[in-house]
Amino acid sequence: MAVPLALVAFWPSPVDKPVSGQLAATLRFLHHHGVPGWFDYNFVEAAANIALLIPVGFVAALAFPHKKWWQIGAFGMFISGCIELGQFLFLHDRFASSSDVITNTSGAIIGALMAGVAIQKGRSAAFRQRTSQKQ
Repeated sequence: MAVPLALVAFWPSPVDKPVSGQLAATLRFLHHHGVPGWFDYNFVEAAANIALLIPVGFVAALAFPHKKWWQIGAFGMFISGCIELGQFLFLHDRFASSSDVITNTSGAIIGALMAGVAIQKGRSAAFRQRTSQKQ
């Protein structure tokens, strides 16, 4: 999990650069066929930033089940802040952004909440199994 995150975060040029033309063409096609205008490059980028840290939040919540969702979110914010600082200091073709920190943090929180739901479902299933075995 850490290697793909590091590759995306610290790739020397923006990771969407090789597909930017295709993405623009796809968005034009979608808009021409009724997809609302708010579904644009900025939306796709924000969604990608959210998706990037969902696994971090999920795994962190499973690894540290005693931590609250907001603590996992703070961990995600720390990771995102380190990524953005690294991009600012070392990668001149990348742009550090506070909105990336916000969307990445949101992803970590979503991942933590998803793990919480998975844990609760697992506990419920285990409880149902135990009660059905007793009968």
